[in-house]
Amino acid sequence: MKTGVIALLLAAGATAAAHAERLPPFGGTATRPFTGTLSNNTPLVFGMGVDDAQHALGTPFTYVSGRSGEEVFLTFRDLGGSGLFPHHDRLYLQFRKGWLAGWKGDWGENWMWR
Repeated sequence: MKTGVIALLLAAGATAAAHAERLPPFGGTATRPFTGTLSNNTPLVFGMGVDDAQHALGTPFTYVSGRSGEEVFLTFRDLGGSGLFPHHDRLYLQFRKGWLAGWKGDWGENWMWR
């Protein structure tokens, strides 16, 4: 019985198609790097505009303070969590003259374990 199950599993594994990337042909173009296959492959860079930063993070911004061109925005990034509690991290972005000048992650305090 045990031998039959093992043989069946081996036969099923041998017939399954592998989904690995193929090597490029000699003289052909190279495949994308690993970071190019990720869903968020555009990093934040100093000097980005507001629209570029929103596109890179994939989340909308909320205005916090500042005059036109010198704004501070807030966005919430959903990074998953433990499965029991959702985890939403805050990210503040500072723009000067319309360009990204800095950002700060704010993980807040965990009020659950006081």
